[in-house]
Amino acid sequence: MITEEQFREAASLLREGKLVAFPTETVYGLAANALNSDAVARIFEVKGRPSFDPLIVHIANAADLRKWVEEVPESIQKIVDEFWPGPISVVLPKTATIPDIVTSGSPTVAIRCPDHIAARRLIDLAGVPIAAPSANRFGCISPTTAQHVREQLGDAVPSVLDDGPCKVGVESTVVGYDGNRVIIYRPGGITREAIEGLVGKTFLAGTDDQSPSSPGQLTKHYAPRTPLVISADPISPSHDERIGLLTLSEESEIDSLSPYSKVEFLSPEGSLTEAAANLFAAMRRLDAAELDRIIARPVPETNLGLAIMDRLRRASAR
Repeated sequence: MITEEQFREAASLLREGKLVAFPTETVYGLAANALNSDAVARIFEVKGRPSFDPLIVHIANAADLRKWVEEVPESIQKIVDEFWPGPISVVLPKTATIPDIVTSGSPTVAIRCPDHIAARRLIDLAGVPIAAPSANRFGCISPTTAQHVREQLGDAVPSVLDDGPCKVGVESTVVGYDGNRVIIYRPGGITREAIEGLVGKTFLAGTDDQSPSSPGQLTKHYAPRTPLVISADPISPSHDERIGLLTLSEESEIDSLSPYSKVEFLSPEGSLTEAAANLFAAMRRLDAAELDRIIARPVPETNLGLAIMDRLRRASAR
C-alpha cells in the first residue's frame, strides 16, 4: 500500500527532474517528467537504453491526450474511448511541447493512460506527463514487482513505489495508423481480436532495429541471461546439462518432466491471461536457477497468446 506521503514525495522528485519507479497494470515503469529533456536523458542513462528507442508518455486522464498530440484520427479515437484507461498506447503526431529526446527524433509520440489507480494518482500529483519505459536494465526481463526493480536498478532510482505484482504482466499494446489502416507495432495487454472487433482488420508491424517507429519494435528484448529456446520438441540433455522448462500448464506438457532441472507452469488452468501475468516472474526464477538453457513451449497465438509469443521470440533472439 502506497501512503499519501510516498505519493507526494515521488511527485516532488518528478517535478525536480529526478526518476521514480512506479507500478502500472502492465509492468513497473521508470518515470521522468516528459517535458524535462535532462530528466528523460537520465532514463536512457540508468537503463542503458539506446537513444534511438522512443519512450511511452503516460497521462492521468484520457481527456489530456489532445494536449500533447496534433491530431487523433477516428479509428484511434475509437480505441481510446473503448480501452482507456488501459494497457494500450497510441502513436500520434506530437506537439512541439514534447521534447524530441522522448520520441528519439520521431514526429510521433506514443501515449497511454494506465488502468492503475496508483499510476494515475502519481501523474496527477506531479502535474506533468510522465515518460516511462519498463524499470529495468535495457533488454532484460521486465519487472512485475517492486523487488524486481530494486534488484536491477538499485540506488539509481531515488524512489520505488510498491503496490504489489502487476495484474496484466506484459507491456501495453502499441498501435498507430497509416491512412485508414490501424497498425499494431507491439502486441500487448489489449488483444488484437478486441481491437479488430472495434475497428476492423489490423496490420502487424515488423521489427526495426535501426529506426523504430514506436517503442517495442526491437528484435532482441525481455531476455534472460540464460539462453532461451522456443521448442515444442522433446529434449535429450547432454551429461550434467541443467535445463529449465517454461510451459503453459502441466496438462499441456506431453513429455516427461524428468529431463528438466526446474519447471515453471504459467497457468494451472491453461489460461493465457494468467500466463501473461506470470510470464516475466517465471522467466526470472528460471534465470536465477543456474541453468544451462531454458526451453520455452509455444502457446496458441490467440488473444494474449500473441503477446506472450512476441515476448518469447524477442527473449530468444541472439
